[in-house]
Amino acid sequence: MPSLIDLRRRIRSVKNTQQITKAMKMVSAAKLRRAQDRVIAARPYANLMRAMMIDLVAAAQSDANASESPWLVEREVKNVDLIFITSDKGLAGAFNSNLIKASQRFFSDHQGHQMTLTLVGRKGRDYYRRRRANVLAEYVNILNHVKYDDARAVAADIIRRYETGETDAVYLLNNEFKSVMVQKLSVMQLLPLQQDAEHRQQQTDYIYEQSPIEMLNRLMPRYVEVSIFRGMLETVAAEHAARMTAMDAASSNAKEVIDSLTLNMNRIRQAAITKEIIEVVSGAAAAEE
Repeated sequence: MPSLIDLRRRIRSVKNTQQITKAMKMVSAAKLRRAQDRVIAARPYANLMRAMMIDLVAAAQSDANASESPWLVEREVKNVDLIFITSDKGLAGAFNSNLIKASQRFFSDHQGHQMTLTLVGRKGRDYYRRRRANVLAEYVNILNHVKYDDARAVAADIIRRYETGETDAVYLLNNEFKSVMVQKLSVMQLLPLQQDAEHRQQQTDYIYEQSPIEMLNRLMPRYVEVSIFRGMLETVAAEHAARMTAMDAASSNAKEVIDSLTLNMNRIRQAAITKEIIEVVSGAAAAEE
């Protein structure tokens, strides 16, 4: 049985840990507000741009020079690029492990294809570096302050590879922020752009002053950059929400441990006091005899 000194040390240690987890929760809560505002501001633009690009692809396909555009060439999918976004730090519960499991499922679903990874975030980089995956590029420590220039840098090699035919499809895997308690895994096909049934019903018939092919060639790189930028913002907001939830649970668990240790310490101390009282009473009774 541990001594009173050991229990006091353990309680003091757990209390120090609890102070750290409470502080981390407050920091994540403050950062989450800013990250959430940026995500909410970016979503309408990114969604409308994707819808517009799908309509633009449909219009450009009817052009006589459609076969000359790399964005419209139909090819057999042999090479696949995956942009995989994780966090740079841990202590966020199952946030990164769920992303890594989703990437493994993606690999399983695309067996037979040549996979190339673009890794954003230290956790995903460390995981696939140990497994010697085919990595095109690594980007770490850019999620602390997400900038559009960073998204442009990530997209540059992806755009070049698709234009030159080195890759046949591009996917983006990240966590989407839904609420403080909920983060949703998202796998989006960036290239080639495909029209789904829901979009066909809401398709907009634009009047183009310029050639749709020319507009497509100019706007498609911007669409890829915006999609990656949004994915980075979503991941940062989801990370802070997950860390806030994890630190709140850790603080609650620390309180339970402290209560249990305090109760155990009080029992040991009470037993020691009772033993001393018994010894005093026994000694007094023996003296009287």
